[in-house]
Amino acid sequence: MRTLTVALPGREYDILIQRGLLSQAGDRIRAVLPRAQKLAVVTDSNVKPLYGDMVLSSLAAAGFDCRLFPVPPGEESKNPYQLTALWEGFLDFGLTRTDGVVALGGGVVGDLAGFAAATVLRGVAFVQIPTTLLAQVDSSVGGKVAVDLDAGKNLAGAFHQPRLVLMDPDALDTLSLPVFMDGMAEVLKYGCIRDGAFFDFLTARPDREALTADIEHILYTCCDIKRQVVAEDELDTGARMVLNFGHTLGHAYELAGGYVEWTHGQAVAAGMCMAAKLGVALGVTPANVPGRIEAACACLGLPTSIPCTPEEYAAAIGLDKKGAGADITVILLDGIGRAVPCKLPKAGLLQQLEALL
Repeated sequence: MRTLTVALPGREYDILIQRGLLSQAGDRIRAVLPRAQKLAVVTDSNVKPLYGDMVLSSLAAAGFDCRLFPVPPGEESKNPYQLTALWEGFLDFGLTRTDGVVALGGGVVGDLAGFAAATVLRGVAFVQIPTTLLAQVDSSVGGKVAVDLDAGKNLAGAFHQPRLVLMDPDALDTLSLPVFMDGMAEVLKYGCIRDGAFFDFLTARPDREALTADIEHILYTCCDIKRQVVAEDELDTGARMVLNFGHTLGHAYELAGGYVEWTHGQAVAAGMCMAAKLGVALGVTPANVPGRIEAACACLGLPTSIPCTPEEYAAAIGLDKKGAGADITVILLDGIGRAVPCKLPKAGLLQQLEALL
């Protein structure tokens, strides 16, 4: 068992990493929710047949009254209508403020279930059981929960920290290769922003078999970096912005593909490559950095560029939550392992991007 503590005063919680942890979910959750009687378990229709019965059995053995709330897989489920359906379902189940919500699945399930937990009955306890690599290394930690609106992704949300994160590396064995590599984009991001030696460690393991052999170390390292950043800046107003390396431009690529053509990980990979080129153009990033990031992404089957028009860049930048008035904070690198926030006029950023097209 590897354990990390997210040290937020009054909202501390542990991240547990261990193979076989799914079958221990009941006892682990009972330890942090001793008064809870009911647990609403939100999952998707892909994860339900794989792990639904196992987790429900473990929860029942620990004395919880549980009900499964399956949602369709994919980003399309992260919407206000599905959120309303969960609220109504939770209340029909008889959920009270001493009970809790469990998210069993990937990032979409975690975001949706977490926002439902943050808002139903003005907030109930929430546990994350992430089953994808992307969710394990990123979205399950830090308390960002949200749904999408017609205007863009994650535009209605909250900060609602989980009470516990249970991370079972065995769940990754059922992922397809593209879904596994999708999560590797976020893994590479951690090396880019905080740990150059970790970036080198990853590039020395260019395939899934080699990465899986060291998956516990990979999960621990990513979560350790994220929990430190979250503890410094829970509400994403300063230091936490470094976690958005590749995301400002990645959101433009997701928008360009109508949120269906490119996955989040693919968009972030291309966003990191473009951000590195932008950093060189602005005199912040050393000239060799873009090539190193592109080589790492390409080796993992991730795109190094995605077609995007100036209009699509402008639309995404206008919606970016790191914007403040006419300016926006873009995360750049002054070396592999060293991220720096760079405040730019939005118009100036767009001019720089157009020059790089």
